[in-house]
Amino acid sequence: MPPNPAQEHPFKRVANELRAEILRGDLAPGDKIPSENSLKDRFGVTRTTVRKGIALLRSEGLITSEQGRGAFVRERPHVNLRQTGSIYRARRHSGKSNFNAEAEAQGQRPKQAIREVVETSAPERVAVLLGVEPGAPVIARRLLFTADGSPMQLVDCYYDSAMATGTRLAEARLIKGGVNAYIEAPDGPIGRRIVQFIEDLDIRMPYPHEAEQLDIPAGVPVARVFRTAYDSAGDALEVLDSIIPCDRHAFRYVIDV
Repeated sequence: MPPNPAQEHPFKRVANELRAEILRGDLAPGDKIPSENSLKDRFGVTRTTVRKGIALLRSEGLITSEQGRGAFVRERPHVNLRQTGSIYRARRHSGKSNFNAEAEAQGQRPKQAIREVVETSAPERVAVLLGVEPGAPVIARRLLFTADGSPMQLVDCYYDSAMATGTRLAEARLIKGGVNAYIEAPDGPIGRRIVQFIEDLDIRMPYPHEAEQLDIPAGVPVARVFRTAYDSAGDALEVLDSIIPCDRHAFRYVIDV
């Protein structure tokens, strides 16, 4: 049952009504929230109460505040990450990386930037998924994915050093068509076909450095997605460890049974 307005704290009444307007679309992304004075008069409360209501909506990631300009309904790009084998192959044949092709198909302007490429020791969970000993040498490619200029994902890509050393996977540059296309290229140094992905998802609140790099407002959780790619022999070729803000993505999985 909806709360009884007579029993609500005044600042929650302010937040609840504005939230409902945002979710209905009466206040669209980019729209300015009415001024504190107008909200004070509308709800018959103090400006302090209005500020507390606005702060609650800000903590939920629904609005942003700009010094000297006021509060606005938060704008954010949204990418629907659809996971099926047919979609993956269609994206691969486009000659673009899977994220870029998926984002472009939804009208976004995607970009990937390399944060670093290093040889490092395999973290325990990555080692288990990759099928190597914890602490074994792996190549890590750390990237930032953006869409329309907004940060969308932090992605750490791991490869067994025995496979990746001496290849473009170990070079600090983007690979045209994406890493999976490079791994599968028949005339390439690896030449192994990917036949299965397995994804493991954890939902949690972001750590401070993640919130800073991905511009995540207070109150918004992240999905940590481990995606492991396997070849026909059942060997793991790649492990992606992605941090994905939950307010910018929709996940859709199609499971044939």
